[in-house]
Amino acid sequence: MNYRHSYHAGNIADVFKHIVLVHVLRAFRQKETPFCVVDTHAGAGVYVLKTPGEYGQGIGVVWPEREQWPALADYFALVGKFNGQGVLKYYPGSPFFIAEMLREQDRAVLIERQDEEYQYLKHNLAGVKNAAAHHADAWSALKGFIPPKEKRGLLFIDPPYESADEFGHVLAALEYAARHWSNGVVMAWYPAKSRFAVRRFHAALRGLRIKAQALEFLTLPDDVENRLNGSGMIIVNPPWKLMDSLKEVLPPLAKHLAGASGRPQVRVVDL
Repeated sequence: MNYRHSYHAGNIADVFKHIVLVHVLRAFRQKETPFCVVDTHAGAGVYVLKTPGEYGQGIGVVWPEREQWPALADYFALVGKFNGQGVLKYYPGSPFFIAEMLREQDRAVLIERQDEEYQYLKHNLAGVKNAAAHHADAWSALKGFIPPKEKRGLLFIDPPYESADEFGHVLAALEYAARHWSNGVVMAWYPAKSRFAVRRFHAALRGLRIKAQALEFLTLPDDVENRLNGSGMIIVNPPWKLMDSLKEVLPPLAKHLAGASGRPQVRVVDL
């Protein structure tokens, strides 16, 4: 796999996806009943931010002025737990955004296929009681974890999209979850590099007849192919008022991260 988590950690796509993730997990915590989170591509869990790196266009932009974003306080608080004295040196991956939001009655299943990343993940999770790392291919292992014994929960799908069939794997996972965990929330991240590829992906999802929405966060115009113009999140069974909240939080953030030369856009597409 060529994808380097450490280089991409904390970039614009990470800021977007993890803000959405924190909002969903916060909604789960409103009820006492336990929930389970299954993360399909967990990575190492925590990353050292190095220059050069894409974090300079993402978390590096908003971190110094985080107090000006009170609606994102939970997100910044979780990042802050890994950065003493407020100096930005580390960025948590999805496993630790998840683990930090778990209560005693909740649990997480964190899947990672790459051996080196898995070893780092297992090491980083030492002492975290209710989050378990699994060394497996998520597409093959998913049936062993979905549905979980808990009735509530989240399937978080976040592959690197390096292989040509990655969109197909995501569609298969979405279909399986819809059939076997009808009340589970599903989030599936995807890159917005090719508008044609995204439209084809949306069309295929509509063909599955799964009631879902696509939330897209763009900082560049999407008329340029093979450039990461932004990214999107397929959301199935969103928590109550999630989209209303995100529609308030994300547009000003997209505008800020896009800068003067960008073209920010946040849109919701019904599928």
